[in-house]
Amino acid sequence: MANDLTTYTAPDLNTVRILIVGDVMLDRYWFGDVNRISPEAPVPIVRVNHREARLGGAANVARNAAALGAHTALLGVVGADEAGNEVEQMLESGGIHSYLQRDEAISTIVKLRVIGRQQQMVRIDFEEAPTDTVLRDKLEQFKTLLHDYDVIVLSDYAKGSLVAVADMIASARAAGKVVMVDPKGDDFSRYAGATVLTPNKSEMRQIVGTWSSEEQLTAKAQQLRADLRLDALLLTRSEEGMTLYTDGQQYHMPAAAREVFDVSGAGDTVIATMACMLGAGAGWHEAVQTANRAGGIVVGKLGTATVTREELFG
Repeated sequence: MANDLTTYTAPDLNTVRILIVGDVMLDRYWFGDVNRISPEAPVPIVRVNHREARLGGAANVARNAAALGAHTALLGVVGADEAGNEVEQMLESGGIHSYLQRDEAISTIVKLRVIGRQQQMVRIDFEEAPTDTVLRDKLEQFKTLLHDYDVIVLSDYAKGSLVAVADMIASARAAGKVVMVDPKGDDFSRYAGATVLTPNKSEMRQIVGTWSSEEQLTAKAQQLRADLRLDALLLTRSEEGMTLYTDGQQYHMPAAAREVFDVSGAGDTVIATMACMLGAGAGWHEAVQTANRAGGIVVGKLGTATVTREELFG
C-alpha cells in the first residue's frame, strides 16, 4: 500500500453508519484582548469581545465523523437546561442524529475557556454525573439502536455516562459490530473485548507503568492487548506520532503535524476518522494512516475542531 494518501481513491464514507456513545459536553470559548494586569490580583484582565460554542467530548467525536460525511448518531445525557438546548441545536445543524436524554437532576457539562491573545488564560468546568435512572434508560436505548449502525464508538471522559460500558461492549460485539473505545481511568478491564482501544501516552502509562525502551513499550502494549482480548491497540503519542499494535505486529506512523497550535480534541478527530475508515472497509494500516493525517491537520487549528474530506483526501 502506498504511503501517500493522494495516490488512491478516497473511500465512500457517506455509506458508513456510526453510533457515538459517551460523555457529552458543551465547549464555550470567550475570546478577548489582554492589555493590563488586574489591580485586585496578579492576573491578566481579558476584555471579552467574541464568544463561541462548540460540541465537546463525545459530541466532538460525532462532529468529526459527520464532517467526513458519515451517517452519525450520538447517544448521551445532557441537562434539561439552556446548554443542553444549545447542544441539541448544534447537533441538528451539523447533520448529527441526536439520541440525547435529558436528566432534570443535573446540568449539562460545560467547559468554559477564556482566551486572550490566542492563549488560553483559564478553563472553568461545570459538571455533574447523570442519575442512575437516566443511565438505565440509556443502556436499554443503546441495545435497541446498535443494530442500525456499523461502528460503535465509546468516548469515555470519566464523567459518568459510561458506567455500563462493559455491558455495551458485550452487546455490540455479540451483534458483530466494530467497537472502538477512547479510554479513561486506571482500570481498563471494563473495556475488555472491544475491537480497539485508543489511549494516549499518559493513559497508557497509568495502566502499564513506565517504559525505558521501544521494545519494553511494545511488550507491555501487546500484553495489555492480549489481556483485554482486543483486536488492536492504538497508542497516540503526540509529537512521536502513533503506534498500532495487532496480533504479533506493530505499525508506527510518525507525527504528521506541520505546526502544532492546539491539541484540544485531537484524540476525538483520530478515533472518529478511524471509525469512518474501518466502517468503509479499510484495513488497519490505511485507517491509521488516515487518522494520523487527520490528527496532524486538526492540531493546527484553535480549539476543538474538525477536518473536512477535502483537507484529508485533497
